[in-house]
Amino acid sequence: MSETVQSAPDRDHPGEAELLTHSVPAEAQPLIVVGYSSKPEGRAALKRALSEARLRDAALVVVDTSPEVQSNDLTDELSASGVAYEIRTPADLQESAEELIRIAETTDADFIVIGLRRRSPVGKLLLGSNAQRVLLDAACPVLAVKAEPGAG
Repeated sequence: MSETVQSAPDRDHPGEAELLTHSVPAEAQPLIVVGYSSKPEGRAALKRALSEARLRDAALVVVDTSPEVQSNDLTDELSASGVAYEIRTPADLQESAEELIRIAETTDADFIVIGLRRRSPVGKLLLGSNAQRVLLDAACPVLAVKAEPGAG
């Protein structure tokens, strides 16, 4: 396996997703795409994706939607996991659902992992627009996970 590391995310070049790679996955290795943010639901998605990757001996493509947050902690956590991974940062954070779907399609991902916020009984009538978009439009299976109660 090879290893490539590029500079910190460059949000000045629209249309270009940042790529940070560690142990590029082999062609036949299963692949999981995960939507990550520094919020509790994003952390829950990453935790579950890492668990699934270990279980399936899969690689991860982490779509990091944490605006203006340094990904050093994320990189450290992924490096320590022993799982092959790539980190991609969408050029347009408002289109994170589109980016998750596009990456899953272009990499032929086995499935996508996304995090959901806990909602009030009334709020449960409405699913977040990004989550809904991924669940409805992704061609592959989607695993939606909730953050632990009180996480944050």
